Amino acid sequence: MTKLVIIDGNAIMHRAFHALPPLTTPTNEPIGAVQGFLNILLRIIEELEPTHLAVCFDRKEPTFRKSMSKDYQAHRPEMDDQLSPQFPLIQKALHAMAIPIYDKAGYEADDLIGTISAIVHKQLAISEIIIVTGDRDILQLVNDKVVVYLPANGLSTGQVMDTKAVKEKMGVNPSQIVDYKALVGDPSDNYKGVPGIGPKTAVNLLSQYQSLENIYQNLDSIKPTVAQKLKSGKDSALLSQNLAQIMLTVPFKFNLADAAKFQINSPAALQILSTDFGFRTIPKRIQTLTKKLAARSQTSLF
Repeated sequence: MTKLVIIDGNAIMHRAFHALPPLTTPTNEPIGAVQGFLNILLRIIEELEPTHLAVCFDRKEPTFRKSMSKDYQAHRPEMDDQLSPQFPLIQKALHAMAIPIYDKAGYEADDLIGTISAIVHKQLAISEIIIVTGDRDILQLVNDKVVVYLPANGLSTGQVMDTKAVKEKMGVNPSQIVDYKALVGDPSDNYKGVPGIGPKTAVNLLSQYQSLENIYQNLDSIKPTVAQKLKSGKDSALLSQNLAQIMLTVPFKFNLADAAKFQINSPAALQILSTDFGFRTIPKRIQTLTKKLAARSQTSLF
């Protein structure tokens, strides 16, 4: 079975930074988030045994959503001074492991992940796509071939979200999440949805009418007090819908073959991890994991 694992680099780095105590390199650079990221990476490789790996990152430049709404993500705090210098370090390690990295000015990592998923979904060469992130916006991408792996309990465990799990957790199908967020908004990204429409009402509306478009086509059938809120908030709903939608057509080159070339135990990677970063346990884990995976591969041949 072939599996492509796509990691949301920013989401995992942020989660690792806030979950683990501070740690520094031999030259006193902060390195704790890198350690947490690598621990998740190794656990994913051991548990999921991907045949292909890729990592997507955000960039500093404003995205196209900012041109749609100047208030988009306006309330998000600046990245911590101890976290921002760690992004070049994790990317250095990933390059040494031959894990391809993707980013593009004007787009979020979510958009690159969505585009890669859309490209690969139709390819028979891949049986399953697993997206690793702490960002629940990505749940809209879940389908018959795509699942989401959400780290839980800090970094110690993970939950795989398929279509059934998304419906149980959110109350709507993955394909309805964008319209759900169009109704209820998203405080973390700072868009309002329809003022006065909460999660319960949104779930009920989408259960009955299936989509935002159908809801607005059937306002005469909806309870008058709710219908009035929908009428007054229509512009906000449509804007929120556009902001919530992950783009599936980002113009960039993705080569599936590159994602199959990763080598976590390359000499360059082990040198960086042990000498530059000062890690002792992680290089040992890599060596042990490499032997374990090789043994599994040999066993599967018989």
